[in-house]
Amino acid sequence: MTRPTGWGLIGASNVAREWIIDAIRAQPGGEVRAVLSSDEARGAAFAQAHGIASHTTSLQALLSRPDIDAVYISTNNSLHREQTIAAARAGKHVMCEKPLALSVEDATDMVQACNHARVVLATNHHLRNAATHIAMHGMIEDGRIGGLIAARVFHANFLAAALQGWRVNDQGGGVILDSTIHDIDTLRFLFDADPTSVFCMTQSGRLARDGIADGIMAVLRFPGDVLVQIHGGYTVPYAPGGIEIMGERGMIIGRDCMSQRPIGSVAVRTSDGEHEIQLKHHNLYHRAFELFTAAIHGGGRPAATGEDGVASLAIALALRESARTGREIGIKLP
Repeated sequence: MTRPTGWGLIGASNVAREWIIDAIRAQPGGEVRAVLSSDEARGAAFAQAHGIASHTTSLQALLSRPDIDAVYISTNNSLHREQTIAAARAGKHVMCEKPLALSVEDATDMVQACNHARVVLATNHHLRNAATHIAMHGMIEDGRIGGLIAARVFHANFLAAALQGWRVNDQGGGVILDSTIHDIDTLRFLFDADPTSVFCMTQSGRLARDGIADGIMAVLRFPGDVLVQIHGGYTVPYAPGGIEIMGERGMIIGRDCMSQRPIGSVAVRTSDGEHEIQLKHHNLYHRAFELFTAAIHGGGRPAATGEDGVASLAIALALRESARTGREIGIKLP
């Protein structure tokens, strides 16, 4: 029998509208039963537009409902800690947007609260669910290109006006916590390792203000003396997103693979030339919520755990500190 899973949306957000409602409903028994918005009118309009039976402005009212098993949190980053801990205390499982919080201490509190309440906490790092990155991870794990030497990540685009808002005018935003943090998580997934140190330089002023970063160049050092370059930004039109991974016997090339959409290609280049790898694409969010749903019903673990969210945040904040100080920053994960 399919076990129904009732969901509450904490935040009437664009990402919930564009991706998450569909991903929840794609799971057998998945139902969105309520949405919370701090704006009564926005919540009512959101609920009506998406066929959600109930809306509220009260977190307590949503969390007190026995027909809600899990919540998806996509509110302002500064609210994630309070809302996650309240959900855990109410016995609700949590899928939270990245970054988990604005400090490592707050994110760690969230993980500890969920562990104490024995509920599942996941971080919505979608890229590790892509067929492209899953294929690249498998090739690295199998030693297809030998020992790793270096990598480059390209994740710069032009941020549409409708998406700018807090990303370019709020200290909780900026390209590092909004976008580069996904690159960090993807690298952790691909390499099964955390960087040991980072160095970063940022740009600001083309879209962002008050020193908020809208462009980044960073170098991360991984175990085994593997160096990785990241270029990220909000201000670069027409730039393709991708990853190049260089090893002792060849390289892996991921093209157009830094996307929410199920697109992109993977090729391997060795002494035999370049050969494309056959992929079967799937919806990234469907897979994330499939794994999360299985985890809350006792099977396996989420694609990205709360601990993964803490690690990606800690590394992202180290990049910020490096940009601020002009120094290479060592990584010490909690």
